[in-house]
Amino acid sequence: MEVLYMNGAGNDFMVLDARGEDLDFEALAKELCKQSGADGFMAVDNSDKADFKLHFYNADGTRGEMCGNGARCICRFAYDHGIAGEHMVVETDAGLVPGQRITQDLYRVTLNNPSVLDLHRKGDIAYAELGNPGVPHAVAQYTGDLWADADSLREQMRELRFDPAFPKGANVNFYQWVGPEEVRLLTFERGVEDFTLACGTGTGSTAAVLYLQGKLPSGTLTAHNRGGTLKVQVGGDGKAVTSILLEGPTEVTKTFYL
Repeated sequence: MEVLYMNGAGNDFMVLDARGEDLDFEALAKELCKQSGADGFMAVDNSDKADFKLHFYNADGTRGEMCGNGARCICRFAYDHGIAGEHMVVETDAGLVPGQRITQDLYRVTLNNPSVLDLHRKGDIAYAELGNPGVPHAVAQYTGDLWADADSLREQMRELRFDPAFPKGANVNFYQWVGPEEVRLLTFERGVEDFTLACGTGTGSTAAVLYLQGKLPSGTLTAHNRGGTLKVQVGGDGKAVTSILLEGPTEVTKTFYL
């Protein structure tokens, strides 16, 4: 069975077509992510609600509700393998996710709208869950040199990941302003239990928080992750978020065989 090693802005995944197969996804996630060092594992399955279904697992074998960069990569996988056309809908545990092929490498998905968005969950730290059940994210501003200070921030972000203020456990996203509607991001991801080079739902959650804080006049955020740049377009009425579009690069890095 063919397994693709893919990445979206550096966020990397092992991906396979599981339609018609009876597979132990949890065991495969642990085995394949250990083999490649990937952040997560994804499998395409049949769906009666969408073009196909996404099963997403973190590197430690825990199931995730959804993954933004993973969704962009699975859309490319589906298009490249003739499973779907240039416009598609993906069934995820967090809800239906429309996707679109822009170019060979560039894909856009519509992230699930927030089911929870609390701008002051823990002091100045915001909390968002995209979808229902939602992918949980803590979002906070950092005023230093975010990427240069990453190693010194690891333990602080690890503690926040397990903080009781975030009952589901949280992916922790720190952002640093580098220009108008432009930030650097650093994400500590649950299930990986360390930094990842990018986080799509984390970027979307950060954009949603900044939008409701009135800090994105155009609704557009350019987010530089250590693995690449993502762009988010947030729609709403200034008081609620009604759409989140996530766009960025995808790459097929290597092919493995089970």
